[in-house]
Amino acid sequence: MSIGRRRFLQNTGAASLLPLAGTVSAQSTPKQASNARVQQYRRLGRTELEIADISFGSSRLRLGEEHLVELALERGINYYDTAESYGKGDSETVLGNALKGKRDQVILASKQFCGATTSTAAMMHELEASLRRLQTDYIDVYFNHAVNDVERQQNPAWAEFINKARTQGKIRFTGISGHAGHLIENLDYAVDNDLIDVMLVAHNFGQDPAFYERMTRSFDFVAKQPDLPRVLAKAKAKDIGVIAMKTLMGARLNDMRPYEQEGASYAQAAFRWTLANPDVDALIVSMTSTEQIHEYLAASGSAPKDQAAMNNADVELLRHYAAVSGATYCRHACNDCSGACPFGVPIADVLRTRMYATDYQDVPFAQAEYAQLAGDASPCLSCSGEPCANACSHGLNIAELCAPTHRMLA
Repeated sequence: MSIGRRRFLQNTGAASLLPLAGTVSAQSTPKQASNARVQQYRRLGRTELEIADISFGSSRLRLGEEHLVELALERGINYYDTAESYGKGDSETVLGNALKGKRDQVILASKQFCGATTSTAAMMHELEASLRRLQTDYIDVYFNHAVNDVERQQNPAWAEFINKARTQGKIRFTGISGHAGHLIENLDYAVDNDLIDVMLVAHNFGQDPAFYERMTRSFDFVAKQPDLPRVLAKAKAKDIGVIAMKTLMGARLNDMRPYEQEGASYAQAAFRWTLANPDVDALIVSMTSTEQIHEYLAASGSAPKDQAAMNNADVELLRHYAAVSGATYCRHACNDCSGACPFGVPIADVLRTRMYATDYQDVPFAQAEYAQLAGDASPCLSCSGEPCANACSHGLNIAELCAPTHRMLA
């Protein structure tokens, strides 16, 4: 039996394929062991760095939150991901304060946005500023941030900057990060030209063909899913480190609390799915409270040998979340909507910032990310919505999502 993916997702939804097993209670709470700690460290490709399987993402780390970093370190997290743009430098500042005197215990990753015409001098200036805020003289992994255009990687100044910074001992390894349009094209280019040691990519069960194959069996629509699994396998073959982000598919954790049984949570299930992929070395996730650190680390070391061995209860949680969130969640790396807007609205990037505001409930972060986009959704305010009406093969109503995003974040 073969049906269109759009029709399948719109008319049935992933969760309607199987009944929700067991009884759920609005009072259910996930496992949040106060003594949870890292149970597994994984080799990060050719870097030979050994990092916590569940590591610390600090995009939402703000001034005065050093205690979160200190707790994470106490619980065994040794890899900390940040960027010069996070909190306008506040994230790096907090990490620098919390990790001062403990540099030999941690692996630091940071990023900067390198444009197609950014100069070597400008890049070095940004790196130096990050080093000051982090209170260190070197960064272990340094990324070209949110790459969405191959021309940015082709900028000869980036290679010159990397070589200079490495020679001076200011960075050890390099990589690219990406989570929206043209991701596959950019990852292919970086891997094929051997430009990186590590890739940081948006990857979760909701964009993984294996997740839908497990449920649909005979339905022939998975081929249109994003091509990320192929690129991850190619990176693995070249021993490039792979770190996953955006693993919670929007992180609407409260929506799932009524369905979580004692000792397990949606987040833990999502982490296990990602880490069961043999082509993924580790994941990073924003940890914005002590409770989240407890909950997230309870999943450390618990991933099965592969996704086929996933616990049925975990898969049911993922399936239910996909149905609840599927109508508004933009699949990273899909890029079906690219070029659909005659006014050049970067649809995938706009919807990513919407996720930060509505799912993460972090409007200031969303506004900061929206302000950095090359274009915005202002044309959507006066558009009929016809040009992008059928652009999303996942069935999202782009026009109904982009215009409100501009009103909220502009």
